[in-house]
Amino acid sequence: MTYDYRNRVRSDPVEIESQPDHTGNQPDRWTLIRDIAVLQVKLIVDGLRDFILVPVSLLTGIVSLVKSETGSDNSFYDLLRLGKKSEDWINLFGAAEQLPTTDREYVNFPEEDIDAIVSRVENFVIDEYRKGGVTRQAKERLDKALDSLHNLASGRDRNKTDVS
Repeated sequence: MTYDYRNRVRSDPVEIESQPDHTGNQPDRWTLIRDIAVLQVKLIVDGLRDFILVPVSLLTGIVSLVKSETGSDNSFYDLLRLGKKSEDWINLFGAAEQLPTTDREYVNFPEEDIDAIVSRVENFVIDEYRKGGVTRQAKERLDKALDSLHNLASGRDRNKTDVS
């Protein structure tokens, strides 16, 4: 059986050569070969996307911080939405959808994803900040540096409009 990812439908394979009879819903040899090749292409595309997103996200994040005193500039979050759409489009591990449910459930992964772990670390840092520790001083220094950058950028913008 092969799997049409676009329409999410199984179809009978085209017989290329005599293949052994398979029990259950396991993919046949040619489906496996196809899925291996497709995964390699998807990994390359995903890697290229990530390679591009690292500097672009840093630059967009910095520009968003400098442009907006309150952090209300949406450029960074627009980039995140674009990244999420590209992740869905690449569908890196889509071939796993053709496995029977029982075969998909054997992997024991932590219940927490990376966002949950980051949230726990963030809560720790916030608690330390509220206690008045080193993180409070670091936050104040970072806020001061960001305010200076924003003022510098705003001053340049005003100078450009004054000259025009």
